[in-house]
Amino acid sequence: MVLNTPEAYRTNLVAELKKQDGLLDKTLEAAFLAVPRHVFLPDVPLDVAYSDQAIPIKKDTDGSVLSSSSQPSMMAIMLRQLRLREGDNVLEIGAGTGYNAAIMQTIVGDEGNITSVELDKLLAERAGSNLQKARLGAVVNIVTADGAMGYAPRAAYDRIIATVAVWDIPTSWVKQLKQDGILVAPIWLESMQVSAAFVIQPDGSLYSRNNIPCGFVPLRGIASGPNITRRVSGSTLTLSSNEAEFIDGAALLSLLSDDTETTFLSSSLTFSEYWRGFVPYLTLNMPEGFFFATYSVGENQKDFGLEGDGFALITRGSACFVRYQGKGEVAIFGGADAIFTLQAVLDQWEKSNRPGADRIRIQLLPKNSAEPVAHPSNTKVYERTYNELRIWMEI
Repeated sequence: MVLNTPEAYRTNLVAELKKQDGLLDKTLEAAFLAVPRHVFLPDVPLDVAYSDQAIPIKKDTDGSVLSSSSQPSMMAIMLRQLRLREGDNVLEIGAGTGYNAAIMQTIVGDEGNITSVELDKLLAERAGSNLQKARLGAVVNIVTADGAMGYAPRAAYDRIIATVAVWDIPTSWVKQLKQDGILVAPIWLESMQVSAAFVIQPDGSLYSRNNIPCGFVPLRGIASGPNITRRVSGSTLTLSSNEAEFIDGAALLSLLSDDTETTFLSSSLTFSEYWRGFVPYLTLNMPEGFFFATYSVGENQKDFGLEGDGFALITRGSACFVRYQGKGEVAIFGGADAIFTLQAVLDQWEKSNRPGADRIRIQLLPKNSAEPVAHPSNTKVYERTYNELRIWMEI
C-alpha cells in the first residue's frame, strides 16, 4: 500500500492493530477507521500520527511527560474492557488531545454522550478545537476541572474511563457510576500499572478480573497519590517503586558505583513474557526484605552500565537489574542475594506454569465498610487514599 494520504495511513494502522489477536472487534475497527488521528495531532507528521505509539503532547520542565496521545493498541484494549454500547452515557478522565473521546462518541452514536474532564485548561481548549475540526465539537462535552471529582451534572454514567494512571479510585467516580456500570482505569499496583475493568459488587466494593499491564501518565490534582519515582543522583537512571520514599539514595549510589557483573537468568524471556507474565508474578510474590522497582535510563544514555528499560530487585548491599529487551541478561551489583532470590522466584513461576497478568484479581474495599470482607490467603493488601486495595493471583 502506498501511504501518501491520511486515509491510507489510517487503514494501514487498523490493519496493524488487527494483526494483534483479539485487539479489535468490528465496532472498534469502524470507529478507528472513521476518526482521523492526525486531526488531533496537527503538528505531528502523518507517519508518526498513525504509528502504534503514545505521542507526548505536553512535557514538564524536567522533560517528564505530563500528557500524551495514548498508544492506539492500548486504547483498543481499554475500549474493549469498557464494552461501550450505543446510547451510553460516558465519563472520561483526561481529555488529552480529544482523540479517545472522538472514538468513543463514534461508538455510542447520536443518542450517547461523552463528557471528558481535563485538569489543564490549555489542553482542554486544544481538545475542544480538535473535536471541532473533526466535526464532533458540538457533541463531546469537554470540561476543565479536576478529574478526581468526576462530573456530577451529567451523572449517572453507564461507563467511566480514566486515561491517566491512578493511585486509587476516587469515591466520586463510584457514586457517579450506575450500579451495573463499568469503570476502566490504569491503577498502580507494585511499581507497575494495570488497566483494570471494575464492576460494583453487592458489598459496595469494586472488583476486576480483567487486568492488562500498561503505562500511563499519572493523574494530577487532588487525587494524584504519592511520588513513586526516584532519580539516582548524577545520572539519568530513574526508579519507580512503591518504596521510593524509603530508598537510601546515598547507599544505592554507592552500591551502583561499584563494579558490576553480568549473568543470565535460566530462561531467556521476551519483553511480553516479562511484562505480562513474570513481572506481575514477581511483584505479588516478593520475598521479605526486598523491594521491586521498574527502571529507565535516558534515551541513548548509559548509566552504571545500564541502558533502556527494565526492572530491578534490591535489598541491602545487593541489587540486580534486568533489561526487558536483554533476553535474560542481568546486571549484578554488590552481593549475590538479589540474583539468587530473583532466580528462585523465576523457578517458582516456571513450576506454576507461568501464570501472568490474566490471573490477577483486584478488589477495592471502601475504608468505611462496616464489615471486613474475606479474601484469599495469598492476597497483598495496601492502604490507599479512599480504599483498601487487595490484589491476588489465581493459580
